[in-house]
Amino acid sequence: MICQKCNEKEATVHVTKIVNNQKTEMHLCEECARKNDGIAFETPFTINNFLTGLLDSIHSSPIKVDYIKTTTCSKCGMNYGKFKQLGRLGCSECYKTFNEKLMPLIKRVHGSENHTGKVPKKAGSQIRLRRRVLNLKKELRRAIDKEEFERAAQLRDEIKLLEKDLEKSE
Repeated sequence: MICQKCNEKEATVHVTKIVNNQKTEMHLCEECARKNDGIAFETPFTINNFLTGLLDSIHSSPIKVDYIKTTTCSKCGMNYGKFKQLGRLGCSECYKTFNEKLMPLIKRVHGSENHTGKVPKKAGSQIRLRRRVLNLKKELRRAIDKEEFERAAQLRDEIKLLEKDLEKSE
């Protein structure tokens, strides 16, 4: 797409304005966007900026300055402020030191606090079956606790079938 101002360069900036329910779209090259529309360009996107933004958005109340200054990793000397600035930890001990602040971030980014890894499609059929059985057993316990006995019976039967498949493949 060509810039709508200079009609020469490739449009890399796409601006959408909505004023009084009227939507206006402009497709500009970076140079025209800087000159004519006064669009302020921040520094390029980095994963550090992304993580810092996530950290700040997770903690609804501002992070206390004393936590940033005083919480320091005993092994590598990394403090929380430096971690926010760099976007990476200094050592494995940092995970324990900053656990309180990291767990919400990890859970938000990965959907879980526990690393489950990936399983190869060809070689991982048994692993996937075992995981499925474990998850079904957890679900079965929850169904029993909630006294959902019909659901529990279905889960029990499914678990038995999967366990038979596991025995055959071993």
